[in-house]
Amino acid sequence: MQVREAMSNQVLVVGPEHTLRQAARMMSARRVGSAVVIDPDSEGVGIMTERDVLNAIGAGLDPDVERTGSHLTWDVVYAGPDWTVEEAAAAMARGGFRHLVVLDGREVAGVISVRDLMRVWAGRHASTPV
Repeated sequence: MQVREAMSNQVLVVGPEHTLRQAARMMSARRVGSAVVIDPDSEGVGIMTERDVLNAIGAGLDPDVERTGSHLTWDVVYAGPDWTVEEAAAAMARGGFRHLVVLDGREVAGVISVRDLMRVWAGRHASTPV
């Protein structure tokens, strides 16, 4: 199976000037663990995860003051839509992260998460007794 078949193509996008609270509210409302951050003034795509929000709040920072642009990952590992889900899982395991932004050329096509991989795995093994 390819990443394009397993990924979520309903991507939450926030800007670097959103507060951490705004990003957290949007992630919570959409029931997702990440948001893609696109800065119109720079090249590239970043990702804000629930862990980034948790780390900032755990450090005592004010979620109503802190901006996503200061707490996200710009050094993102991207997946291609033609990757296999096994390639995506291997990249996540190597990097120690739970979300991959999927780029089709230079455009964000979706996000694939550990949850998506678990859904694929469970579907493949649904008829196998535990």
